[in-house]
Amino acid sequence: MNSRLTTPEQGLIGLPGVNDGDAISVVNTVLIVTVVVTALAFDFTNGFHDTANAMATSIATGALKPKVAVAIAAVLNLVGAFLSISVAATIASGIVNAQIVTPAIVFAGLVGAICWNLVTWLFGLPSSSSHALIGGVVGATLVAAGTGAVKFDGIISKVLVPAVISPILAGVVALLATALAYKLTQRVNQDASSRSFKRGQIASASLVSLAHGTNDAQKTMGVITLALISGHFLPAGAKPPVWVIIAAGTAIAAGTYIGGWRVIRTLGKGLTDISPTQGFAAETAASAVILAGTHFGFPLSTTHVCSGGILGSGLGRKLAEVRWGLAGRMITAWVITLPSAAVVGAVVTFAAEKIGGGVGVLIMALIAAIFAGYVFYRARQNPVNANNVNDPMAGGIPAPAPVHAGAAA
Repeated sequence: MNSRLTTPEQGLIGLPGVNDGDAISVVNTVLIVTVVVTALAFDFTNGFHDTANAMATSIATGALKPKVAVAIAAVLNLVGAFLSISVAATIASGIVNAQIVTPAIVFAGLVGAICWNLVTWLFGLPSSSSHALIGGVVGATLVAAGTGAVKFDGIISKVLVPAVISPILAGVVALLATALAYKLTQRVNQDASSRSFKRGQIASASLVSLAHGTNDAQKTMGVITLALISGHFLPAGAKPPVWVIIAAGTAIAAGTYIGGWRVIRTLGKGLTDISPTQGFAAETAASAVILAGTHFGFPLSTTHVCSGGILGSGLGRKLAEVRWGLAGRMITAWVITLPSAAVVGAVVTFAAEKIGGGVGVLIMALIAAIFAGYVFYRARQNPVNANNVNDPMAGGIPAPAPVHAGAAA
């Protein structure tokens, strides 16, 4: 499909009679700023959506107090953002053709990812922010630039195959580690064993947070870099500038500190009843898989990996209950994440094009902001926060909670 969004001059203006170079430069700059702000907004939602990946089990077992846990996760997410840019390079150049993609396409993909993050967060479903982002960008690119601009081989090898393998690998490792830990400590005083594994959880949960920063923060860096390249602010193949690394790391850390309490409760209380031994095994397995993925430049879903670890730890403990109904709903959400975000990205691209270039992007940004406000309003009707995050869940579904003062998260 040939679209006005496929060339900088046509895609960035969209205003009758505005053709001179200065106007193009101004509108281009405004659009890039809009894309960067939207990318950081996505990074923020990624932070509060995925806090559960690192800290749900530690909070559920009482190894860490809720607010202490999210503070540790925030700091280590920020630190992790500076340790690697391999995943950022994959997002910037391995998914779509940066020479064809425009800032408006990147914006539409981000909107698709943000909308999916907010919807799944509202329902407490631990879905993949990574796949939402990739799906949104791919959907927007398909509508605006056609199939030739999408690197399907890269998506299969770098995204889909690791998405299938990583949670299974984390689950198997966590299962074996849990079974071994219980075997080795069966003659040890259970209270002493529990205290020891709680202390170990502080280290293992911190390692997951660090690994999360090395992988998830990179994705926003990659998207911003892609936008800067497509807007001709950076040369093709450029690495993320330092200010992009700092901004992305800070945004995901801020979101993490807010605390994704709804998803934390699902992972910590919904899938299985976690003991400190299980929590330590699940977190250690997940961090090892995530760090390995980061090393090879795979944009892994930390949600998938950590959920696999928790399920594995449940299977590794005798008589532990695994709530397969909730697990099935989570897997369904995982499967539809890429196409759902892709559809939203495609719709936003199409609507922005019909309205007219830069103006269309700004209007779609306003609509996205209104949608986000509505989701947060709905969340406040049944808040989950640090005070009730460890409340029981009925059948894997968050029990009705009284309205407390303060913001729900």
